[in-house]
Amino acid sequence: MATENTRPAVRAAGREAGTGRRGAVVAALMLAMALAALDSTVVSTAVPQIVGDLGGFSVFSWLFSGYLLAVTVTLPVYGKLSDTFGRKPVLVAGAAVFLLGSLLCAGAWNMGALIAFRIVQGVGGGALQGTVQTVAADLYPLEERPKIQAKLSTVWAVSAVAGPGLGGVLAGYADWRWIFLVNLPIGVAALWLIVRHLHEPKRAPRTPPRVDWEGALAVFACGGVLLTALVQGGVAWAWWSAPSCALFATGFALAGLVVWIERRAAEPIIPGWVWRRRTIAAVNLALGALGLLMVAPTVFLPTYAQSVLGLAPVAAGFVLSVWTLSWPVSAALSQHVYRRIGFRDTALLGIGAAALVLFAFPFLPYPGSAWQPALLMLLLGGALGLFQLPLLVGVQSTVGWEERGTTTASVLFCRQSGQTIGASVFGAVANGVLAARLGGSGDLDSVTRALDDGTAAEATRHAVADAVHAVYFGAACAAALAFLVLLTVAPRRFPVLKD
Repeated sequence: MATENTRPAVRAAGREAGTGRRGAVVAALMLAMALAALDSTVVSTAVPQIVGDLGGFSVFSWLFSGYLLAVTVTLPVYGKLSDTFGRKPVLVAGAAVFLLGSLLCAGAWNMGALIAFRIVQGVGGGALQGTVQTVAADLYPLEERPKIQAKLSTVWAVSAVAGPGLGGVLAGYADWRWIFLVNLPIGVAALWLIVRHLHEPKRAPRTPPRVDWEGALAVFACGGVLLTALVQGGVAWAWWSAPSCALFATGFALAGLVVWIERRAAEPIIPGWVWRRRTIAAVNLALGALGLLMVAPTVFLPTYAQSVLGLAPVAAGFVLSVWTLSWPVSAALSQHVYRRIGFRDTALLGIGAAALVLFAFPFLPYPGSAWQPALLMLLLGGALGLFQLPLLVGVQSTVGWEERGTTTASVLFCRQSGQTIGASVFGAVANGVLAARLGGSGDLDSVTRALDDGTAAEATRHAVADAVHAVYFGAACAAALAFLVLLTVAPRRFPVLKD
């Protein structure tokens, strides 16, 4: 089914963008995406230098958790704001906040200050991640969207490979503060290109928009509390401890408040149609499952490669990074598949293959060779490229300009939330398996440190292998869940609107 609700002004803007300015805008989008993509990977390798300078080893994980929380909970807010006021002001404001956070991080005087400034960065990063994807869909008609999405996927792939090396070089040969200062020239270039070349269409006069600030605050508070409970549960405190129970109870109470506010708001931050429309609801759930399953390779594969296979950190990183080679290629080629069989069936093909690859991981021989998990990661990247991009392009093509920012943000929010939930759930699974195999002693962190020191027995290596295998089996179940959601909830043909 195809309908027409795109206004002539928007179509005219698309033609104008294609005449010359679109290339500059795409360059700006890639630079802005690079800021968000490089951030965590660059910081990760400089943690020893940061802790050595500022202290705060017991809370350094919040350098990543705080940033992730801020990005995740601000995505829905920025999505709605971009639909209300336009993409350009949101993108400019987000980039400016991100650069301010970077400058403040470079001047941090202790770990507490650095964590607070990382949260400021995350507030800007939420605008970058969601709005960049939305502008990319605005610039290109349906048949050309795979091109820009493949470019953005390549940015993520290059960042995943180059980020740790860049962070190591800056921390080792300059100073860890340069990890944040290097964002400034990249961000300024992106801002200049956006301000100069991104021109949005004049929209028909309308009544002054009403921003649901109460809903935005409630969403921010609810997401922050629940994600904090998930991130810190089983780490800073036990799952059934008083802090954990208090956070979850507060989070669920705030969730009820969000529903109450949003049902009464004239222009809610999270409108009900995001979940009432089958296509959007199915894509949200499927990409939430994608975030869940991605935890297995990104978090646990490096541990497996070093602890079980005995690889050095650089070699272990290569085993993980091979999926960044196949993912963008598969994403770019997916258009030839979904044009023949449709968005849903292409995504089903991709996630079905991913489920088989993940399920094969527990059957790898012990201890095995490095090429075996590397081959599986290569295949997994190809499968997920065939899964994610058709869903993102497809769901963006079912809504008009006025709803695209909210739709894109909801999809990214679900994927980010899935990663947070996956880190907590699979962390508990891995530690539970380790405790069972080792007679109730040890967790993944202490065991891997013992393996690094060469003081762990062979039985411990077996226990780590079993723990990671259990995580991969759980990831395969998440892939199967995404398959079932698409099969039963998503329409066979997405209701694409004409460009």
